[in-house]
Amino acid sequence: MKTFNVYEAKTNFSKLLDMVAAGEEVVIARNGKPVADMTVHKPKKNKIKFGTLAGKITYREEDFVGIDPDIQEMFYGKDWDKE
Repeated sequence: MKTFNVYEAKTNFSKLLDMVAAGEEVVIARNGKPVADMTVHKPKKNKIKFGTLAGKITYREEDFVGIDPDIQEMFYGKDWDKE
């Protein structure tokens, strides 16, 4: 891990990018105190692909028909059906 001050980092930015791309970690410091770390970019591994379960999941239509009175009461109170 190498440390560079802000001026050095600004002046040698392309060189620092090459160092990071080669796997080296770079620290940028201001007044001798580290303020930023430069590391190689790691792309996200788990990308969501919509539709990958299409046709693989089954459900019963009756599970989604009608109103569950207990749930309605939680949302609208005890007198929800008297309106």
